[in-house]
Amino acid sequence: MLSLSVASPSTAIISSSKPISANPKSSFHGIRIQHVCPIRMLSSLSLRNPSSSVVMMAKREEELKEIRTKPTEELNEEIMDLKGELLMLRLQKSARNEFKSSEFRRMRKRIARMLTVRREREIEEGINKRLSRKLDRQWKKSIVVRPPPSLKKLQEEEAAAEAEKST
Repeated sequence: MLSLSVASPSTAIISSSKPISANPKSSFHGIRIQHVCPIRMLSSLSLRNPSSSVVMMAKREEELKEIRTKPTEELNEEIMDLKGELLMLRLQKSARNEFKSSEFRRMRKRIARMLTVRREREIEEGINKRLSRKLDRQWKKSIVVRPPPSLKKLQEEEAAAEAEKST
């Protein structure tokens, strides 16, 4: 039979009902674990600020309302732009340039929300899953490769800098 007793705020002891003997021939009958989980960690887990999650939920709902107001064509354009931005972030990461790692998650989540809204619209139109996949493949094949907005902006800034140097 195992029992758990807390000796101090930073020490927890687990022991068995059998006594631990000093006899080297006997088998192991107990265990003692120290610093398993300090009380400070337990109290911080239970006292999280619930208002921060409420604010995040409100922002998410606001973003979903904004996405739902857009027409499907505009939604497809923005999905392509965000996927391009995600590619640019990956390139920055591989080149070991400075970037915000939180942008990966933010962009992936935004793309997923847009794809979800697009699928909801397909379901309302009565398009089944198989046809949806087929249409999605056709849409992906029809995409004309173009630079993402951040790369366009960077190219414009470089062109402006070159124009200033030449004049």
